[in-house]
Amino acid sequence: MKAGIVGLPNVGKSTLFNCLSNAKAQSANFPFCTIEPNIGIVNVPDFRLEKLEALVKPERVLSATVEIVDIAGLVKGASKGEGLGNQFLANIRETDAILHVLRCFDDDNIIHVDGSVNPLRDKETIDIELQFKDLETVEKKLEKVNRAARTGNKEAVKEKVLLDLLKTELESSNNVRSIDFKDSDRQEFIKPLQLITDKPVLYVCNVDEKSAENGNMYVEKVKNAISKEQAGLLFLAVSIESDINELESFEERQLFLDDLGLSEAGSTKLIKSAYDLLNQQTYFTAGEKEVRAWTIPIGTSAPQAAGVIHTDFEKGFIRAEVISYQDYEQLGSEIKVKEAGKMRVEGKDYIVKDGDIMHFRFNV
Repeated sequence: MKAGIVGLPNVGKSTLFNCLSNAKAQSANFPFCTIEPNIGIVNVPDFRLEKLEALVKPERVLSATVEIVDIAGLVKGASKGEGLGNQFLANIRETDAILHVLRCFDDDNIIHVDGSVNPLRDKETIDIELQFKDLETVEKKLEKVNRAARTGNKEAVKEKVLLDLLKTELESSNNVRSIDFKDSDRQEFIKPLQLITDKPVLYVCNVDEKSAENGNMYVEKVKNAISKEQAGLLFLAVSIESDINELESFEERQLFLDDLGLSEAGSTKLIKSAYDLLNQQTYFTAGEKEVRAWTIPIGTSAPQAAGVIHTDFEKGFIRAEVISYQDYEQLGSEIKVKEAGKMRVEGKDYIVKDGDIMHFRFNV
């Protein structure tokens, strides 16, 4: 799972990345500070894991993780190779989701690549470059499909209709994720193209300290602009997140947040949002040696979930012993859950639920 932080140069991407990850990216008050993408593996905060640790007292605890990539800033003309455009577009294509940082604060001491603060213009600049790149992909595909469609191939004729629609929408500056396709058509024809503007996106509004709790007019403008786009929105003050990141203890961080009227750090919200954006959920394994959170897509079957641990688990899957997190928390131990008759035995067709605590039986 990989989420890419993108945005125009100098909007706070690298500073945000530093707050999310132990891998410290360079950050400075000039464009193109980031050239090679910085990569950090970030633990997903989950109170359930902390509770299981307290109940089971294992030797070690492992969280679910998200890979965060800080990608070089984009400028106008990137789709034609301007600035670091080609490299940016190659890096972003490799991600599963996009965290699009928009500057939503005024500060004369921090330069803006276009000379003024306007998050809607900034969003449009990046959208257009990504749409141009997707249009290039669609047009190349259309060349091949048109030849097949002219021979009367029914599948090619159907695909041509969808590609023509895609081309029209992209030329009208619409992102692919906002186009209403049938699920079957999207899976069969659209997903294989791996279009950049089809990736799920979370717009991250970087606000000033006084706007950290309730946002500001810039945030409202972004919210209105994306109302018809299938996208998420989060606002946080990256400067505050940087200050929080410098504090050593949990108690110090909590006092700092309390003083600002915030319930939790914005970076924590962002990590959770990125996890949700990727359409992921968590199941747990719990034993004396290890309590661990495992990441799976929503809708995963029990054998597929077992395969995340080891491919042999999936190949030789027999059954899964399942406890809901709520039952484990309420009763306090696996033994008490069994005594209460709350442990279920599930087969190959079972769809794993978020928070399930599982033990797999298999034979290879």
